[in-house]
Amino acid sequence: MTIDLNLEHHAPPPKKKDYRIGAIGAGFIMRDCHLVAYRNAGYNVWAITSQPPQQAREVAELRRIPKVYGANEALLADPAIEVVDIAVPPHLQLPIVREAVKQARHVKGILAQKPLATNYQDAKEIVRLCQEAGITLGVNQNMRYDQSIRALKTVLQRGYLGEPVLATIEMRAIPHWQAWVKDLGKVTLLNMSIHHLDAFRFLFGDPKSVYVSARTDPRTKFEHTDGVVLYILEYANGFRAASWDDVWAGPAREGGAPDCYIKWRVEGTDGLAQGTIGWPSYPNVTPSTIEFTTKLQPGTWFSPRWKEVWFPDAFEGTMGMLLDALATGTEPAVSGHDNLKTMALLDACYKSIAEHRPVEIEEILRS
Repeated sequence: MTIDLNLEHHAPPPKKKDYRIGAIGAGFIMRDCHLVAYRNAGYNVWAITSQPPQQAREVAELRRIPKVYGANEALLADPAIEVVDIAVPPHLQLPIVREAVKQARHVKGILAQKPLATNYQDAKEIVRLCQEAGITLGVNQNMRYDQSIRALKTVLQRGYLGEPVLATIEMRAIPHWQAWVKDLGKVTLLNMSIHHLDAFRFLFGDPKSVYVSARTDPRTKFEHTDGVVLYILEYANGFRAASWDDVWAGPAREGGAPDCYIKWRVEGTDGLAQGTIGWPSYPNVTPSTIEFTTKLQPGTWFSPRWKEVWFPDAFEGTMGMLLDALATGTEPAVSGHDNLKTMALLDACYKSIAEHRPVEIEEILRS
């Protein structure tokens, strides 16, 4: 059997990409990821707003955005805007969506940042509001658009690995916690693990239950429970997925030598795939990688490579899926409805920590 090394690591472009986009938020993720990716893809960013407004003015000048608004309400009232791109902390997204559905009859779509909210119930309310208003909602779960994750999805779909048996992610990386994290008391699961949880769902479907063991991170001084987290996803068919999300990663900022990385591995009945995620090297340009072997062509490792990177190139895909959904009248690949299952899994993780037991995802979905 011939192994096709075109693993479709880059999402296809939307069928229509000139929808006018209004950006809410002007922090790092908007300035250096969203807007850079959109410019590269040829998307049409029409306006921006943020708090403080001066930040929006600076970003508009840097990224050549035509209009700057001093408040969310003013941007949402602009009848030219067809798509709203929200990049604010998760506890602020629900009020923005409420305002959008109240006054923005011209808005066709919303791309909300991940996590969609801080909990499943608030996420469910965002989805309800958009559905009732006839607004197409996509969620910026951008690890699904990391090039190695998309390539792995292709490898799985083509059957090169056979039936998946075990998947693991090992993260030894030190994030920069944003200031708002301190007020929520939720750290690693909400901000980092949600990428891995959603990627597992994208690759393998929905687990039946999750068990989480966690301890505090010695470097993170504010109160929290989910510092270093280890979790196992149990699937009804016997498949298991697990991740070690280690944000301590040793005393790399206290005098020790650093050794930061993210590795993933998938073992199947017919093959093995493994790879790396380039994000810990940011701002250095480090593409994610994949290599795989399969008994369909024994004794060979396949190692395709590419130039694109997660930050910022994956963000072409997340906005692109929403624009394509609008053009074709379909649900976005990461729709609000789909993302509720990721949010339920996240809530199950926190419940598992609190109650020291495996938690079935249905417990959250029924709530």
